[in-house]
Amino acid sequence: MCLAAVECVSMERLVSLYEQSYGAEPEGISSFSGSASNRRYYRLSGKAGSCIGAIGTDEAENKAFITIARHFREKGIPVPEVKAVSADGMAYVQEDLGDLLLSDMVASTLKSGGFEKDSELTRLLCRTVSLLPKIQFDGAAGLDFSVCYPQPSFDRRMIMFDLNYFKYCFLKPSGLEFNEVLLQDDFERLADDLLRDERDTFLYRDFNARNVMIKDGEPYFIDFQGGRRGPLYYDVASFVWQARARYPQWLKEMMVGSYLEALAEYVHVCREDFDRTLRLFRLFRTLQVLGAYGFRGLIEHKAQFVVSISPALADLRQLLEEPFEKYPYLSETLRRMASLPRFSEPECGRQGLEVKIYSFSFKKGIPQDMSGNGGGYVFDCRSIHNPGRYEPYKKLTGMDEPVIRFLEDDGEIIGYLDHVYGVVDPHVETYRKRGFTHLMVSFGCTGGQHRSVYCAEHLASHLAGKYPDVRVRLIHREQGVDRMLNDCRI
Repeated sequence: MCLAAVECVSMERLVSLYEQSYGAEPEGISSFSGSASNRRYYRLSGKAGSCIGAIGTDEAENKAFITIARHFREKGIPVPEVKAVSADGMAYVQEDLGDLLLSDMVASTLKSGGFEKDSELTRLLCRTVSLLPKIQFDGAAGLDFSVCYPQPSFDRRMIMFDLNYFKYCFLKPSGLEFNEVLLQDDFERLADDLLRDERDTFLYRDFNARNVMIKDGEPYFIDFQGGRRGPLYYDVASFVWQARARYPQWLKEMMVGSYLEALAEYVHVCREDFDRTLRLFRLFRTLQVLGAYGFRGLIEHKAQFVVSISPALADLRQLLEEPFEKYPYLSETLRRMASLPRFSEPECGRQGLEVKIYSFSFKKGIPQDMSGNGGGYVFDCRSIHNPGRYEPYKKLTGMDEPVIRFLEDDGEIIGYLDHVYGVVDPHVETYRKRGFTHLMVSFGCTGGQHRSVYCAEHLASHLAGKYPDVRVRLIHREQGVDRMLNDCRI
């Protein structure tokens, strides 16, 4: 069946469910983007009312959402009402909660200047986390966890899946060398500690501002079909330390306080023990999201995920200010990883253009542009006569005088750089005039040691001398060198 025919059948099913719910045909149907799953969403509207139609591709996932939604409604948890479901369970219509997401309010606040203690957004964030204990305890009471998708509980397999996701999709692509056996030993110890809480509570799994809608000034929860039996701390860490949200410390403390105040109605917890365990889940969640950002950003090169890496690493650096003594190798590996030049954060409060110039080894991959702008120019230096082929130069770099003399006496690299200047200079001039803030230029060779280092050094010096109002940042990735040539303030 062709795509158009499939779409037609889907529309017919939703129209039928709308008629079943409202007693009349809808007057308008429009599609819109929903969650990251393969479900397709539509708004069906008419004089009788408006609802959201969903077409799923996985019957088990649909069943999980529908079952949990109806159970939560019975428990008084604010979720959309499921109005009608197709006979095969692949389509359903639910209450229309509008278009305002809590994450949209957060994003708008970040753009407009920051969070305020007495704002409506602060109230909504604290209100949202204060409802979490109700979801965790009342939502779990009487729920058949066997319906949960794709599995009924938070277990070791899930933990190891997420930790290995981080290892293979972020840590390895970072280029950092590490001992996999020692790392695995600490992964196992961390998993043991994450599984110590054996309460029968509901773990939302995707509890974040993107899955909270605001209707009539109150939060409603969506996209909970991935929920399962699990510990209290996971969702607190997920919501309060959501990397992209960049909540200030005072707001994080307010949200945790609101959560604990509501939690006291269900169970008594020792605050010291709670904070200690929550810190472990913050570490786990940070590694989990870095794995996702690594796959989407470093491997698939999607800019929106690349720019999310910096705030996630900032959270990680804050956590590592107090080492996790029980996981010494993991702590040290994460510290070294977060210190890599490629992950260093841009300084705050700066304006104007910054040009980042990298040298690198093609064997270890092209540097990622952490600004999310796509990476700029990549110049291949491997056609230039390589001093690294000769014993006297093997332990030197393109910053050392003997290598510099070798390359300049040969002369080939001089003409090469003239062509580079001819390309990059007009680009810098245009970016300065248009008020752009980031440009990246990378030089690669076989080992990232001689030719690429020389070229990066000379382009950086050239730009710093020619454009004193442009910040020039030089990063020799394989040597661990990161320095500013023009440290101007505009």
